Amino acid sequence: MPSNCPKCRRILEEDEICCAQVRYTWKCRKCHKLSTGFAVPYGKCFLCGGELEVIEGRELGDSMRFQAIRDAVQFELNSFHFYKLARDRAQSPEQRSVLERLYEAELDHLHELEEKYHAHLDREVVELSANEQMLLSNWLFQGISADGGIKELYQAALEMEKRTRDHFNRLAVSLPEGLERDLCLELASEEEEHVAMLEGELEQI
Repeated sequence: MPSNCPKCRRILEEDEICCAQVRYTWKCRKCHKLSTGFAVPYGKCFLCGGELEVIEGRELGDSMRFQAIRDAVQFELNSFHFYKLARDRAQSPEQRSVLERLYEAELDHLHELEEKYHAHLDREVVELSANEQMLLSNWLFQGISADGGIKELYQAALEMEKRTRDHFNRLAVSLPEGLERDLCLELASEEEEHVAMLEGELEQI
């Protein structure tokens, strides 16, 4: 039977396809995990099994006006550069291979952050100069020995992700009910997913 395209609202005949690039956004009511995709979500949250709800019509405008988004961008950039520099410090092909995967995963996280919250980044922010790399490297790798194994790097990365998750949870508690508190809870859930991924990788070492 006829229906309306959810994007352009054109009347569609049965089995007709229109605006194939329509994306949906949904969130878990329990853990606040925010997701996007081309199909209406079905079933339960893959992280916690909670109920899903479709988010419609949420306009953030200039997303960088929110502290939660600004913090998320900075923390994701820190993690991205950590993995990139860790990869370059790898002492063996096996280490480099694992860290390359983590680097690629963090790059995907940056892209997801840009897509979900329209926090678009300039290329010069992502690509560090040689001096910036040296300064950041000295800060990120404090306490990690030069001959430390990949497990030591994993532990440092895991602690970074946990600190980020805890930051957003604390910030959420300090805020009243509303959009910015919701953003903090969503971002904390993202970091919880990153923590789980790293813990799974660490168990395999």
